[in-house]
Amino acid sequence: MRKKILILMIVVSLVSTILMGCGKTDSSDSASDKLKVALLLPGKADDVSFNQAMYEGMKKVEEAYKDKIEVTYVEEVYEVSDIEPALRDFASEGYDLVFGHGFQFMEPIIKVAEDFPDVHFALGTGYKTLPNTCVYDIKLEEGGYLMGTLAGMMTNTNKIGVVGGADAVEIYRGHEAYKFAAKKVNPDVEIQELYTGDWRDAAKAKEGAISMYDGGTDIIWHSGDGIGLGVVDAGKEKGKTVLGNVADQNILAPDAVLSGVVYNFSTVIEQIIDDIQNDNFTNREEKFYWLTVANEGIKVGDFYEQEEDVPQEVKDQLEKVKKDLAEGKVKMPHFDK
Repeated sequence: MRKKILILMIVVSLVSTILMGCGKTDSSDSASDKLKVALLLPGKADDVSFNQAMYEGMKKVEEAYKDKIEVTYVEEVYEVSDIEPALRDFASEGYDLVFGHGFQFMEPIIKVAEDFPDVHFALGTGYKTLPNTCVYDIKLEEGGYLMGTLAGMMTNTNKIGVVGGADAVEIYRGHEAYKFAAKKVNPDVEIQELYTGDWRDAAKAKEGAISMYDGGTDIIWHSGDGIGLGVVDAGKEKGKTVLGNVADQNILAPDAVLSGVVYNFSTVIEQIIDDIQNDNFTNREEKFYWLTVANEGIKVGDFYEQEEDVPQEVKDQLEKVKKDLAEGKVKMPHFDK
């Protein structure tokens, strides 16, 4: 992994040198004036899930901030044993900001950040911080509440389900909000739940989803990453409804994926970069940056071909819930463990 990362960095450096040599030498365009950013993804950038949403969010910011930042991307840094050396490589190469996109990056980031106090680190979900680190996270209870509302109103069998990977805090919040909202709009609904224990175990997620569908469940929401692909595959195979998460997953199975939660990571990426460049990062009292409905970090996916199958009353209720969430009017129990 270390060798792969170093090779990628060398290639990026050579390409940058060639491009700079072909262009103007105006000091305002010098790469040295830009914030050097690295994004480490635990999976593939085209996974139509957690990694792709972050990759697309970063690419959007890279374009908007092209005079301010330069970004290096590395995929499939999943194992904890690979994460620490990868972080150290970028920190020692003079990068200003390193993103570790996943909970498994937390302990390595805390360890490496202590050795590189002048480097900024951003952790995708987690809870530990240092003065030179932050956490960006998702108010998944808001997304879960929206999906629970949709599932509770759209089910024909009064049986719905939800599938997750690891039982992490933010995922638990999302699942509990999903169940709470579904019961609120449909007190008769029955809800099945599965945690696979592994974000990438698509086979186990598919098997569990098929079992739910065979038991009468007609709508399943999943809470993201590789397991989501298994749930979508199950819905496609069984001719049942899936609610996606993180990225717009309609493209995977247009007849099965009704809608879903879609993350816009660019909103928090911009906030983090702005704080660093304005010298507000280290002294920022709140070390958490949140995707919410209010800042449009959390959205509801389009219905596409199934638009006419969704009653207007359901659409109206979703709009009301989005508005109420944005204004802080939705009352939910305290879901943290």
